[in-house]
Amino acid sequence: MRIEPYLSFGGRCEEALAFYASCLGGQLVALNRYAGSPMDTPKLPPQWRDKILHAELEVEGARILASDGLPGAAKPVFSGTTLCLDLAEDKQRAERIFDALAEGGQVRMPLAPKFWGAAMGMVQDRFGVPWMVSCAP
Repeated sequence: MRIEPYLSFGGRCEEALAFYASCLGGQLVALNRYAGSPMDTPKLPPQWRDKILHAELEVEGARILASDGLPGAAKPVFSGTTLCLDLAEDKQRAERIFDALAEGGQVRMPLAPKFWGAAMGMVQDRFGVPWMVSCAP
């Protein structure tokens, strides 16, 4: 069994996944647009034909699943969930990824050593997605 996050971006999915690929590395392994799908009906607003119905970004065996959501849906609010990255003992990589995710976003807690021995920080990225980045000493 795998549990994978599925994020909806209210029309900014392609931009978000390109950002995550640049921050985390990884590769887009699936990208399906509304155009040509069963959702491509006369009721679909024309500006949504090129939006993302479903996409998958794979990063070191893990996947982030994502979509633009449904046309007319409320703007996504990421509340009550945080994506956690554990970078083992690679503090330089943790710093690089933390700083990349923070670009255009908001640092909630700087990446720094914590009382339990690991370095950990929290950031909300430019799309509103909260992240925790940690690594062992």
